[in-house]
Amino acid sequence: MSLRAGWVGSVVLVFVLAFAVSTATAEQRMGAWVDEVIVTEEPSAAAAVTRLEVGELDVYAYGVSDPAIFQKVSASPALGFERSFGSYSELTFNPAGPVLEDGKLNPFAVPRVREAINWLVDREYIAEEIHGGMAVPRYLPITSAFPDYARLADIARQLELRYAHDPERAKAVITEEMGKLGATLVGGKWHYQGEPVKLILLIRTEDERREIGDYLATLLEELGFTVERQYKTAAEASPIWIGSDPAKGLFHIYTGGWVTTVVARDQSTNFNFFYTPRGLARPLWQAYKPATEFDEIADRLARRDFKTMEERTQLFARALELAMQDSVRVWLVDSLSISPRRAEVKVAADLAGGIYGAYLWPYTIRFTDRVGGTMRIAMPSILTDPWNPLDGTNWIYDMMLIRATADYGYMWDPFTGLHWPQRAERAEVYVKEGLPVSRTLDWVDLKFVPENRVPPDAWLDWDPVAQRFITVGEKHPEGLTANRKTVVYYPNNLYNVKWHDGSNFSLADIVLGIILTFDRAKEGSPVFDAAKVPAFETFQRYFRGVRIVQKDPLVIETYTDLYYLDAEWYVGTWFPYYDQGPGAWHTLGLGLMAEMNQEAAFSKDKSQKLGVEWLNMIAGPTVGVLERFLRKASDENYIPYAPALGQFISAAEARQRWANLAAWYREKGHFWVGSGPFYLERAYPVEGMVHLKRFADYPDPAEKWVRFGEPMIADLEVEGATRVRIGAEAVYDVAVTFQGKPYPVALVENVKYLVFDARGELALTGTAQAVGDGLWRIVLTGAQTGRLPAGSNRLEVIAVPRVVSIPSFESVVFVTTR
Repeated sequence: MSLRAGWVGSVVLVFVLAFAVSTATAEQRMGAWVDEVIVTEEPSAAAAVTRLEVGELDVYAYGVSDPAIFQKVSASPALGFERSFGSYSELTFNPAGPVLEDGKLNPFAVPRVREAINWLVDREYIAEEIHGGMAVPRYLPITSAFPDYARLADIARQLELRYAHDPERAKAVITEEMGKLGATLVGGKWHYQGEPVKLILLIRTEDERREIGDYLATLLEELGFTVERQYKTAAEASPIWIGSDPAKGLFHIYTGGWVTTVVARDQSTNFNFFYTPRGLARPLWQAYKPATEFDEIADRLARRDFKTMEERTQLFARALELAMQDSVRVWLVDSLSISPRRAEVKVAADLAGGIYGAYLWPYTIRFTDRVGGTMRIAMPSILTDPWNPLDGTNWIYDMMLIRATADYGYMWDPFTGLHWPQRAERAEVYVKEGLPVSRTLDWVDLKFVPENRVPPDAWLDWDPVAQRFITVGEKHPEGLTANRKTVVYYPNNLYNVKWHDGSNFSLADIVLGIILTFDRAKEGSPVFDAAKVPAFETFQRYFRGVRIVQKDPLVIETYTDLYYLDAEWYVGTWFPYYDQGPGAWHTLGLGLMAEMNQEAAFSKDKSQKLGVEWLNMIAGPTVGVLERFLRKASDENYIPYAPALGQFISAAEARQRWANLAAWYREKGHFWVGSGPFYLERAYPVEGMVHLKRFADYPDPAEKWVRFGEPMIADLEVEGATRVRIGAEAVYDVAVTFQGKPYPVALVENVKYLVFDARGELALTGTAQAVGDGLWRIVLTGAQTGRLPAGSNRLEVIAVPRVVSIPSFESVVFVTTR
């Protein structure tokens, strides 16, 4: 079995977990299974595994891809682990310049120099030698373990061949471009205006990126660059690569690492996120300047501005090509990761994000022999950046803990990436006829219609001065239509949901989220943030209106030209979970007051421009700022955006909210208030520790999500002729199995194949035919083999299951002769 087949080949079914607790006890438990979670820092995976073995820790919530550690965990009867496929490494480049503020040269301001790094690095070496075989080369901004790679495999493979390791080509391109910049090679070293061209390389120290950084530094030095190797932890590197102004030149390259926390069924937004200012409100992203064509295609894909899958494929193919030419990021490897744990710990891990990326971890983590207890978790870094729901930390270490404090309108399936109803109850989705949308789960009712007319009283825009919504009828008296209409029905008990400070959930919490979707990107707003404008402009191009149809039980309609391939995706609940966490109207109200008075800012970009603190609601100086505004809000019985939001908040509710928050702050010392299964008891930045406690008023039974058990892993095996006469038929049988048993045909969407000929070119593509459960057949006709030259060919097979979103790969070699 090939490496790719061994770890990318994953097919999953859902099973109900066996519980080692009594039925009576399980039925009585609400919310989380454990009483508290203590999270600490442990930068060393090897040390973490030792601490797990001796019982100091219960879970190491990190994607470990060290083969020696994997062997140790596998051999230990005291330990278990969860597999995941969503971690990947890359090189992040500073695109500012080419001449920086200090007059020094930044070669990576030139796209061709960045593009050349693709030829310079040997991804096979990184995967096999540095990662010890627990990774595969990654060239593109899409993950090889996710559906889009399978859909676009022929396009992807051709680009991978184009950008295969070719150091001489890299050297030639870089030499040419350095000359254009006015640099000269003196004594084998590049100089600019009489000084060596020095590159600052930020090298992360917690994992294989340390070796990757050293490897890259050596390659660059061999090309004539002077390289300053700065070894940094996550917390040390963050203020530089994320927080600093790129024009100041505090870094040139950062050894980046990402984890896609859920199985991404549609990666159309990756280009928008990774290559344009619309990605994040961070200084680095605001410095991105993609080529016009690339920017437009990235925007179109993010808005799903295509009518057929064929048109989508054309856009995607061109976007992948332009992404490689842009290369503000050079992708290196997709990793096979494990998340080690004690054997007596059970948790629903995500096939993409493992334990720390799984939205379901706080709902399912438990001990098999008891209910309750203290769960001890370690991660390489915590409290890396400030916590605030709108534009706070985006680090996975922080987000894992933030998600434990939050609730959602829907929940992510850890095996398929589909959405299940969580706080919502059901939904109707009306899609314009002809668009490529399908449904898998029956909580959504999908209907195709000739058109979706938007009601004139739907909210379409926002007046930041008058602080009121602008309706469709006002802005478009001629009327509007939309590609998609969603109708979300909330349960009868929605307003019985509690925020952690004891406040009852209200419709105002949802309406504030609608307001903030517009207000921060409007120049007339007192909290205008220029970094929010690029993403908002994209939003405006597809948004067609929202309407509250009924308040109790709550029903919300949303109209948009943005649609998804799956009807279950992003149905428009408007539940108040923001980009970086949960937010109630009163806690966010304090942050808005602080920003209006220019004493803090939600985004890092704006905080730098104002010269104020980046808002942190859990620790640091801005907690004191929020405390002062809490006193002011209590005295005034403040309601944010009162002309609009005041229609949904009574004076009595406002007084109660401020009183609840004041009592919460006196007891907890912070302003982080969610509605999830855990609340934040206290954060200890100096000690590197976070204490979460079970929220006793959480409304759902603990066993609600325990049906997600261990995923089934599928194997592919291909058998057929190893020698084929050119012009003769060749037959190959593909066995798709799980634990030696046939995989049902009904659970496999398709089995595709690619043939690469002796020249290394993609020669043939096609689809295998199902013979029966567990058996598919590929028939290469005489006409097809007649197009192959003599020599060695590779047949690559890709199985795409229906019940998971991770394809399986296997390949065989055959020789064509005359």
